[in-house]
Amino acid sequence: MFKLRFAERKIAYWAARYSYDGETTFENEMAPRARKRGYLTRPEFIELCRWKSPRTQPLVRANPADVVEAVTRAALESRHEHVKINVLRTLRGVSWPTASVILHFCDKRKYPILDFRALWSLGYDTPPAYTLELWLAYTKFTRELSRRSGLSMRVVDRALWQYSNEHQP
Repeated sequence: MFKLRFAERKIAYWAARYSYDGETTFENEMAPRARKRGYLTRPEFIELCRWKSPRTQPLVRANPADVVEAVTRAALESRHEHVKINVLRTLRGVSWPTASVILHFCDKRKYPILDFRALWSLGYDTPPAYTLELWLAYTKFTRELSRRSGLSMRVVDRALWQYSNEHQP
């Protein structure tokens, strides 16, 4: 299903070439707070969603604070993979990629970011339909890649994105 387009030993190289504004705040401040507390606040949720998909802001902002807290808490507390991703998708403006960003930065387990660039780096010339089956397989594959390489999921994600950014036609 997935085939890395570059040598596994080059993951750190491609990740080091990655640069994207605003992400440091998620990683070093917001994500640790959300993981510790077990949910996202509405301002944190809005900021994460803006980073992934700025065009969804009108929909994202329509989510009340209590709903954001309840839904993100349910997702981050769940032990079931299908519940985690699908409950997040009940929030207005949250699609598969945005739900994956929330899990990537805020869940205690390792999750990849579902993105057409990352999928291209894994052999998909055209992005497949986003389904639970794809999400579960993608998560399993990237966790294995992270484990084998000894690198964090964040590093793996950066490498997949950057390789595509520099090579995808």
